[in-house]
Amino acid sequence: MNEITKYIEQLLASTSLTGGWLSFVTLSMLFATVALIAWLVYLLCIKIVSPLAARITSHTDVVWDDYLFNPQIIRAACNIVPAIIVWMLMPPIFSDHPIIQSLILKATAIYITIATMRLATTFISSLKLFDNDNDKRSATQQYLHSFCGVLKIIVLFLGVIIIISIIIDRSPLTLLAGLGATSAVLMLVFKDSITGLVAGIRLTSNNMVRKGDWITVSKAGANGTVEDITLSTVKVRNFDNTIVTVPPQKLIEDSFQNWHGMEESSGRRVTRTIYLDFRSITVASDELKKALAAEGLMKPEDMNGDVINLTLFRRYMERWLEQRDDVVTSSTYLMHLLDPTANGLPIEIYFFLKQKEWKAYEHHLAEIMEWTYALLPKFGLKIYQRI
Repeated sequence: MNEITKYIEQLLASTSLTGGWLSFVTLSMLFATVALIAWLVYLLCIKIVSPLAARITSHTDVVWDDYLFNPQIIRAACNIVPAIIVWMLMPPIFSDHPIIQSLILKATAIYITIATMRLATTFISSLKLFDNDNDKRSATQQYLHSFCGVLKIIVLFLGVIIIISIIIDRSPLTLLAGLGATSAVLMLVFKDSITGLVAGIRLTSNNMVRKGDWITVSKAGANGTVEDITLSTVKVRNFDNTIVTVPPQKLIEDSFQNWHGMEESSGRRVTRTIYLDFRSITVASDELKKALAAEGLMKPEDMNGDVINLTLFRRYMERWLEQRDDVVTSSTYLMHLLDPTANGLPIEIYFFLKQKEWKAYEHHLAEIMEWTYALLPKFGLKIYQRI
């Protein structure tokens, strides 16, 4: 920089400028030179270094470098380089003007701090890209996702402390020590944020809910798929495509239903209750037995002796469920009686369907229940119905 200064002074010596004007023009030209150098270095990083790094990472066999050295991170790093050039070259120019020199140093230091914060937050955000292609997250991925949010808060907090320390010309450690006296006030002001932070960490670290899970939160009106989980919100897309944002502390404090276990199981449970008229439950007559045998619903040897029509119906339904391809026969399937009520005798049908997706599940369930309702009269049974 001294050689550049001497060259500019020799260049201006041949002009008619003297005194203050000579000093002003010299400083202006030196300032413009430093700005030009910083701009050229920035162009070098953006036009050459950035594409070169992208080309190198694209030709490697590993995947992690594509995320950690993506264009956003490289561009954020390139934004710091010009400020470092200014930090190194500019102060000697204004050595005779300490006030201007101090302002330039502070402004450059603040810019470097902000650019470094942006680089750090961009780098932390890139860690989330490792599971960006998955509709669902594992517990480890979700914990990493939440941990990235904590790191961002720490980076922003430290960045603000450093910027304040630069402005007031104090050590950052002094400011951090002084925060102990105001911690009670900060706890009161940021009570909700801290509560949400702790709840979000508990939610993800205990693997209570993950991205892609189907959850039901009745009090919040949420019944759909979890689209995103942060330290302050859980975003749920309902089946009507409305978005419900639930605070993590609500999921911790209140109960909610997670259908993840059902989706990973072999089938989805079905429980339906039918109320039968007591007056229709009788000993099967010979005519009823002949009619059932003629239609192939029951075998004659299964109806020997006195047998109740409801017993025949239960036997047939369990055998019929066992023969269906959409019922999980390895799980429990049965029809059993519940306690009698004033509205008839409740009989519950219990089984698991292989179809767990909502539309297919409802269609197969409706088909089975419609067939059940249609078969009841063939066994001489009637559904209790108030007239």
